[in-house]
Formats: sequence, structure tokens, C-alpha cells
Amino acid sequence: MNRSILFSCALFAAIGLSACDRQPAVVNVPVTTVPVPGPAGPAGATGSQGATGSQGNQGNDGSKGATGRPGDATTVIVMPPAATTTN
Repeated sequence: MNRSILFSCALFAAIGLSACDRQPAVVNVPVTTVPVPGPAGPAGATGSQGATGSQGNQGNDGSKGATGRPGDATTVIVMPPAATTTN
């Protein structure tokens, strides 16, 4: 009985190892060419001047301000400009 167990273990090991000893399948993936942009080319010619735009509309008049309050009896003195002398 010991020999039969030993023989069956050896048989299973041999079958197991022979099943795993296959060559792997190699799949060659085709190379895809990726376009890469090159350097920039020379600048193009300058374009012509565009047409002048149209005149805008005139704005609305503002509202009238409130009336000012009366003064506090303050006198305002406005001095004439100083005379200039020419050398």
C-alpha cells in the first residue's frame, strides 16, 4: 500500500509538471505609427486693413440734481492771480 501511494503521487507529479511545461504563445502586436507634428513653418503674409466700424449712438441725458441748501452766511473771497514779472 505504501508503494501504491508513492506511485500515485509520482504519477500525479509527472502529469502535473508535463502539463505546465508548454511553450507560451507569443502574439506579435502590429506597430502603429503615430504622426508627430514637425516644427512650425514661416509666418504668412500680413492681411489687409479692415473696414472702419459704424458710429455709436449718443447716450441719454442724466437726471437733474437736487437743489442745494442755503449758505451759513459764509463769505467767499476769490483772489485775482498774482501779477507776473518778466525779466
